[in-house]
Amino acid sequence: MAQGKTTIGILTGGGDVPGLNPAIRSITLRAISEGYNVIGLKRGWAGVLNIIRDKKADNSNNYIHLTEEVVNKAGRSGGTFLHTSRTRPSHLPKDEVPDHLRDKYNKDINDLTPEVIKNLEFLGIEYLIPIGGDDTLSYGVRLYQEGVKVVAIPKTMDNDVPGTDYCIGFSTCVTRTINMINTLRTSAGSHERIMVVEVFGRYAGFTAMIPTMAGAANRCVIPEHKFDIERLTELLMEDRFKNPSRYSVVLVSEGAMFKGDEHMMFKDTEKDQYGHAKLGGIGDVVSAKIKELSPKYLGGAKVGTISQNLAYLVRGGDPDAIDSLVPMAYGNLALDLILKKIHGRVVVVRNGRYDNAPIDVVTSYKKLVNVDKYYNIDRLRPKYKNFEQQTMFFMTGD
Repeated sequence: MAQGKTTIGILTGGGDVPGLNPAIRSITLRAISEGYNVIGLKRGWAGVLNIIRDKKADNSNNYIHLTEEVVNKAGRSGGTFLHTSRTRPSHLPKDEVPDHLRDKYNKDINDLTPEVIKNLEFLGIEYLIPIGGDDTLSYGVRLYQEGVKVVAIPKTMDNDVPGTDYCIGFSTCVTRTINMINTLRTSAGSHERIMVVEVFGRYAGFTAMIPTMAGAANRCVIPEHKFDIERLTELLMEDRFKNPSRYSVVLVSEGAMFKGDEHMMFKDTEKDQYGHAKLGGIGDVVSAKIKELSPKYLGGAKVGTISQNLAYLVRGGDPDAIDSLVPMAYGNLALDLILKKIHGRVVVVRNGRYDNAPIDVVTSYKKLVNVDKYYNIDRLRPKYKNFEQQTMFFMTGD
């Protein structure tokens, strides 16, 4: 590490999305051109947590010095070459505590934030740029409150980080969803079936709403509004009848709930360090119930269904054009702030313009679909009106 140079640390946390590597590349190239050293912290908050503060120790699994050569190799590809995790250092289970710290931290749940701060100081990191969703960035808020200079970048396919119209990964998710549904249409039409497609979206329904609005589906059900399965079936049967190919499509957010239910549908009860159990299975249940109810609307005959969970198919692969451009801009925005010695901010798109906001906005509220404004609760689909003077990401900016 060159003497006298300020060091910037970068990490990626939570689920991977297309656009992370372009963001890392953008930050690194701009930082080097401005005279900074850059360190990539591996595996999200896990890398900085596991640092051994000994210059003779092998920390190669925890961080890497980033150069133009390193970031140019992966800068245009999907995923994150720094790797990622859902580690939360302030709520670390005893069995996740690094071996060299277990004598000191031996409770069932431990707060290792003091060790994280010491590790950042050991590496000489003056500014930290975490790239993540609301969970990852919520710990960034904690570090900022403890005095660490943090400039955050939002990413998540669900596009649900508060304070910004756009999160890295969302456009590719929507593009892939539309493309994959279009691929599946031939099977749905050939067999005259109703196609049920489950998509990501724990609390927010943007990943179901936007593709539906773009014409990928006839209906969508979202976490923000509990739906009546009989009404959904009736609408889909109408859509199927009106379609010359005799099929219809519904997008189901993974966090959607039936009318009368109190809980989302989980794959299992195990929770991550941020308190989230893994969702999944609502699409299959909706599909089965539609098939069961269909005779009521077809003179006693059953209609077949196709159930498909897109899951990691929309998470993997290379970024689309927007998720190549926005990370470039976000990375440079972060460096603009650092050059001005400004921190405690998150870079954002707001009302269609690049900007920044106080970092604690990411923990200040839940970003959800405005149902009254954008969702037709009777027709179970977006409202197709009032677009004049709206920004491009109009639905996600409220």
